[in-house]
Amino acid sequence: MSFPQAETMTEPEPQPAGAPRVDRDAALLEGLRRGDAAAPELLLDTYGDRVYRLAIRITGNEQDAEEVTQDALWTAARKIDSFKGASAFGSWVYRITANAAYQKLRGRRGRRNEVLWDDLQPAFDEHRQHAEPVADWSGKVEEPALQTELRTVLTTAINDLPTDYRTAFLMHDVEGLSNPEIAETLHRSLPAVKSRVHRSRLFLRERLSRYMAAA
Repeated sequence: MSFPQAETMTEPEPQPAGAPRVDRDAALLEGLRRGDAAAPELLLDTYGDRVYRLAIRITGNEQDAEEVTQDALWTAARKIDSFKGASAFGSWVYRITANAAYQKLRGRRGRRNEVLWDDLQPAFDEHRQHAEPVADWSGKVEEPALQTELRTVLTTAINDLPTDYRTAFLMHDVEGLSNPEIAETLHRSLPAVKSRVHRSRLFLRERLSRYMAAA
């Protein structure tokens, strides 16, 4: 499942084996590493809006998102020497952002209307089949009258996910980060990340199915 109007980072074209990675942000990287006075401003101009969008998707709070954006960009500039080029620079910045947003959420004393972990467990019958099969409503999604409402329902459902699940889902399906990158960022095992993304998709599809059944 992908989120409507999601903007994902685009990886550079694959390089021949043994060739150095060419990052589209090479000039920005060089300026940050040299300590150029204009480099932090260029970092903000290049990634500020995208970092904020990711932060507010995860935190669901404008003030928190602004703080996360400032912290993430400052951390990226301060720790630029730790970026080794194993991934695109944009992916690295997104990982810093997601980690900062995740830590911000974990610092809260619970969230109102958050779904319980048990609610994300798929229900099976005695034959190990889904007890409540999900209807196929995909053909209705193209109806213009439903698109705005569906987006609202989906956004609400994403916000209701537990912190770990929402963050993993957004990082994977919205921002396009790989499972290993998410596991490293969230300090979770690879199987745990895969499970969170999968269960989040099931939960969101079930929420949308309920809405479509009643529409």
